[in-house]
Formats: sequence, structure tokens, C-alpha cells
Amino acid sequence: MRAQFVLSEIGIGLRRNLTMTVAVVVTVAISLALFGSALLIRKQVEAMKDFWYDKVEVSVYLCGESSDTASCGGSAVTDQQRDELQADLEAMPQVEQVFYESQEQAYEQFKEQFKDSPDLVENVTADALPESFRVKLKDPTQFEVVASAFTGRPGVEEVQDQKELLEGFFNVLNKLQQIALVIAGVQLVAALLLISNTIRVAAFNRRRETGIMRLVGASNLFIRLPFLLEGVLAAVVGAVLASGALVALKAVLIEGQLRPNFPVIAYVSWSDVLWILPWLFATGVVLAGLSSFITLQRHLRV
Repeated sequence: MRAQFVLSEIGIGLRRNLTMTVAVVVTVAISLALFGSALLIRKQVEAMKDFWYDKVEVSVYLCGESSDTASCGGSAVTDQQRDELQADLEAMPQVEQVFYESQEQAYEQFKEQFKDSPDLVENVTADALPESFRVKLKDPTQFEVVASAFTGRPGVEEVQDQKELLEGFFNVLNKLQQIALVIAGVQLVAALLLISNTIRVAAFNRRRETGIMRLVGASNLFIRLPFLLEGVLAAVVGAVLASGALVALKAVLIEGQLRPNFPVIAYVSWSDVLWILPWLFATGVVLAGLSSFITLQRHLRV
């Protein structure tokens, strides 16, 4: 009987404040969708880092005839220096594999990479490209160990970490995540204010009913429960819509467009999306519940 009464009170409240309830649902849905998108971007960054960092190599470029660094001394690397460098690289515990790339091999790779720019390829010869050792590390974060050991050695022109080339891209993705979180935070504040205002209006409109309930001895919790559940229900509906938007983003954009056209990139999995969805519901329910509770403490004296 009590449950039926509470449900009827919730229905009455929603009908009386239908416009405001719809506004709350839409605002909560948008804010939670942005919040979920920020979490999805974070998962995407982690997936891409795991994928690309595993493929990152350290390039040890050897001196050529035109090298002007102090370690080169104006001459190309000698056979003895090349052999010593390779042996020392392979002996390092941080190194998993060492690949030697000659000038001819570097030139072939250059032509393949810039095959759509024939003018550029025609102006470059194999002699203009340096020999190098491409070093795959067991742990990509150990680049400094290799760099400190080989930078400045005779025959070495430069030691380059490919990971640095990716840092700019990942920084952009991290900035997007931060922007999404800030916008989501602003939207969540707006949603909390709307929920608070909706509950306050509902409490004012039903002040006669709550007065009668106090006279017949109803408990504080029983009087406040319908108002609390109204805010929570609006948040749950908003979380459902936000979850649908996140699933659609994964299915339509990532699976339908990005993965077929850019298959070499690692993307977030469905398990990542499923991990995010409960956070949307938990965030919406907790914030709506707290907002409703604080509003009732101020505007519904029982």
C-alpha cells in the first residue's frame, strides 16, 4: 500500500512538472554523454599507447660523408665502428632486437613512404640518407638508457626515440579528454540546479499534501521519498539516453567508419564501453540523489 502511494505521488509530481522534468532528463543525458565520451577518449588513448608504444623503436643514425656532428669528425662510420655499435646494442639487457638498415634500404623505404610525391623522390638519392640501427626495446620507457650509452659515440650522428613523435598526438587526445570533462562538469552543474529547482517547485506545489501527511504521523523519510525518487528517476532516464548515445558512437563512428577506413589503429573495445556505462548510471543517481536531498532539507520542513 505504501509503495503504491509513493508511486502515485511520483506520477503526480512528474505530470505537474512535465516540462521541467523533460529539461532535467535532456540536460542529464547530455552531461553524462559528455562525461562518458571523456572516459571513452581516455580508454582510446590507453589503447593506442599500448598498441603504438609496443611498436616504437629507437633509431641510432650512423655518420655519413656529410655529417657535421662532433662525434662524426667529418667522415662516415667505419666498418669497425659499425660492428662495435651493433655488438654493444645487442648486449644491452634493455634491448630486445636490433635491425640494421643500409642507405639503400632506407632509400627504398623512403620511396615507398613518399610514392605519392614523385618530385620529392627524384630529388633524393640513397647517399643522402643515413645508415641506422633500429632498436626494439623490451620496455619503451628505457629510451634514456640507450640514448645516454650511444649519444656522442664515434660513428653515431644521432639517437632518436620514435616515442617522442607520438607524444604530440597523444597530448592532443588528452586535451580533448580534459575539454570534454570540463564541459561535462558544467553540464552536470546545470543538471543539478535543474533537479534542485524541480524538486523545490514540486515541494511547493504539494505543500498541502505534505501538511496532511505530517498531521497523520507520516515519517520524514516517507514524506520525502517521492521527491527523492523523482530526481533519481530523471537521472536514470538521462543515463539510459547517454548510454544509448555512447553505444551508438561506438557502433556507428568507430565500428562503422573509423575501423574499416583506418584498420592500423587500435580502437576501444566493447568491453571498454560496457565498463563506462555503470559509471554513467552511478554518477547520475548519486548526483541527483544528493541534489534532491539537500534541496528537501532546505525547502521541505517536516
